[in-house]
Amino acid sequence: MKRSAIAGITVLLCTSLHATAADKFDDKFRQLDELLPTATPYRTASGAPGHQYWQQRADYTIRATLDEANRTVTGAEQITYHNNSPDTLAYLWVQLDQNIYKPDSDARRMQTAPSREAWTKPRGEDGAKYEGLRSTLVGREFDGGFRISNVRTSGGAPLQYVVNGTMMRIDLPSPLKPGERVTFGMEWTYKVNEQKVLGGRSGYEYFEEDKNTLFEIAQWYPRMAAYYDVAGWQHKQFLGSGEFTLEFGDYDVRITVPADHVVASTGELQNPGDVLSATQRQRLEQAKTAKKPVVIVTQAEAEAAEKAVSKANKTWHFKAKNVRDFAWASSRKFIWDAQGYKKDGTNVLAMSYYPKEGNPLWEKYSTASIIHTIEQYNKYSFDYPYPTAISVNGPVGGMEYPMISFNGPRPTKDKKTGQLTYSKRAKYGLISVIVHEVGHNYFPMIVNSDERQWTWMDEGLNSFVEYLAVQAWEKDFPIGRGDPRDIVNYMRSANQVPIMTNSESLLQFGNNAYAKPATALNILRETILGRELFDHAFREYARRWKFKRPTPADFFRTMEDASGTDLDWFWRGWFYTTDAVDISLDNIGELTVDTKNPEVEKAWARARKAEEPVSITDQRNASMPRRIDTQPELRDFYNEHDEFTVTNADRNKYKEATADLEPWQKNLLAQGKYLYLVDFTNKGGLVMPLILEITLKSGKKYVERVPAEVWRYSPAKITKLLVTDEPMTSLTQDPYWETADIDTSNNSWPRKAAPSRLELFKAERKVPDMMKDFNTPLKADDKDAKDGKAGDKPAATPPANGAAAKQEAEQTPLKLDQPKPAGKQ
Repeated sequence: MKRSAIAGITVLLCTSLHATAADKFDDKFRQLDELLPTATPYRTASGAPGHQYWQQRADYTIRATLDEANRTVTGAEQITYHNNSPDTLAYLWVQLDQNIYKPDSDARRMQTAPSREAWTKPRGEDGAKYEGLRSTLVGREFDGGFRISNVRTSGGAPLQYVVNGTMMRIDLPSPLKPGERVTFGMEWTYKVNEQKVLGGRSGYEYFEEDKNTLFEIAQWYPRMAAYYDVAGWQHKQFLGSGEFTLEFGDYDVRITVPADHVVASTGELQNPGDVLSATQRQRLEQAKTAKKPVVIVTQAEAEAAEKAVSKANKTWHFKAKNVRDFAWASSRKFIWDAQGYKKDGTNVLAMSYYPKEGNPLWEKYSTASIIHTIEQYNKYSFDYPYPTAISVNGPVGGMEYPMISFNGPRPTKDKKTGQLTYSKRAKYGLISVIVHEVGHNYFPMIVNSDERQWTWMDEGLNSFVEYLAVQAWEKDFPIGRGDPRDIVNYMRSANQVPIMTNSESLLQFGNNAYAKPATALNILRETILGRELFDHAFREYARRWKFKRPTPADFFRTMEDASGTDLDWFWRGWFYTTDAVDISLDNIGELTVDTKNPEVEKAWARARKAEEPVSITDQRNASMPRRIDTQPELRDFYNEHDEFTVTNADRNKYKEATADLEPWQKNLLAQGKYLYLVDFTNKGGLVMPLILEITLKSGKKYVERVPAEVWRYSPAKITKLLVTDEPMTSLTQDPYWETADIDTSNNSWPRKAAPSRLELFKAERKVPDMMKDFNTPLKADDKDAKDGKAGDKPAATPPANGAAAKQEAEQTPLKLDQPKPAGKQ
């Protein structure tokens, strides 16, 4: 405890300030001016599109055929490209994303082994995986790239072009001037990859039991690369992690598939009379106003189709307006259900397509999850503008496209009983992935950020809104990303790069691009701005950039502009550094105001004296006989009074000292406030507000919130003055774990013991016994068991070294972390 007059407090605080000023000053609150681009007529300093904002447009007419037997897609397309920029373009760039599946693609050639140890561990230890080695070897042989032909103008004249990996440059016969448009076409074909072998964002899945195939088709046609004011042509190679940035346009697409297939697609079906039965059309109409999902193709109908493969074809015709991409799925295995949702500016038909292997999970949760997503995302952004929203179950675990998403979780089939059941993880995993992938319609399918450059702008923002949406599903929903306590392990890890890192250079991809930005935005909403300010600013960002292409600067500036808050320190710390939150509560000094009243002050001093420990000598002498007790006549004035006795001289001095005080000064002396000087150290480097839970002697608790700007003059160490009405018995920094503090052991006064458990177990040591292993009975193969040949086989003579090595290699399980060159984290 420290005693001081009120005047002494000012001296103490000033001393603390001057001491830290001498240290190396790192301004955590300096503005982002040197990092953010200068405002232009295209993008304002407030974060809004400028009065001269422009973006390109590409319209597509596509005719495609799915060859189920050969697993190929063949098509022809015509693209009309609108040059809305102020620039004259001598050539155009087109994306050829399927070229990632060429054996010599950059993505294939740059693959590295997970680690040397994974390949070289001794037998009996975890090594490489079958699936990974299979993927590597198949990828070396599989040629899934585009075969391009007949690249021509609308008049039929051939166009010169150059293919560079996953990009194709088309040289125009004459420069395309501002305000002009050009139409050109090409033909192409490619082999569809088996997704479970080669990974990726699309592909086919083969079902051995019923000999049928399910196709999820995306990145399936040559697509215009984006050209915009900040980056020019966005023609970075597609390596797998960095996704896509595309131009909006209208699509007219005809897809020819086997006649018994059901097709799910971006856009609206234009010819239901040609591809659907009268009963299916009637069910589809009923679904538009239904309160629960209506089954358009039943499980019984899908199972019947599985058994009778049609040799004929049908063409499904779809149109989509103002979308940036187009994807589809096709299979005779599809069960199909639908339900309409209409509110405010949204009028959408939510639909799910899934094989029987998806039930009973999919029929219960898929379409309900779509509607829930739209309902919740509308609250935080804008009304869903498209006519359909689709969830498809297939081999792709989770991937998004306009109006359609591919989602993976399924029930598990018991090998003995054949019963389909699903785990808690599968249930909530399905709901979460549908919310996430359908939510991508908002970010980035409508708020059209550059995914090839900044993964966090779509995945991070979308994961944040997903975090909000699933909480509205049910209480205690097992949330994956967004809660500050869940990012702590990542924030304390060493293997990090800042969020503001190019998509292909990210380490710990999921944590960096999904979880950390989602958590940052949650902290910004709950702790920094508050829900009202944050929600208004976030909606403003979504509405400003709806059907436009924002950059990180546009997001940062809009959030500041619409909230009226300088957040440069927040963006700098969370997005441009790998600093962590670790605020340590180091020391507390107590002060009370000296009232100068001897009646009060000497009583205070006597109480402090009484709190001192009694010496060991005095304790042992407590029962000692004393002369003064046997001869009381020896007592005098000093035996009845001590240094804490108030004298008349003390009272006179008090009157003299307070005679000239004004009433407010006398009142201040009489208040009896308790003052505490609390020392905090910023060990993690990331400045954050102080959230202080104060517990008083009476048991009363309250939280005092101190803005992050408390660190502005001294970002490493500060002293904060706390004033209470009664003695403080405990203090906790960040009591609700809302700042992602990586070490909460230093957040409390007095310090709290960290609870743990001690496990006791018997030590076991397995002694190798090669003779026993050699004579162990050999297990029968399944075929031997069926043929009645099951039984022990006599031990064979050990083969020679070469044969032994071969036998060991064939019998040793080989494991490898499966590389997914075109996959999505």
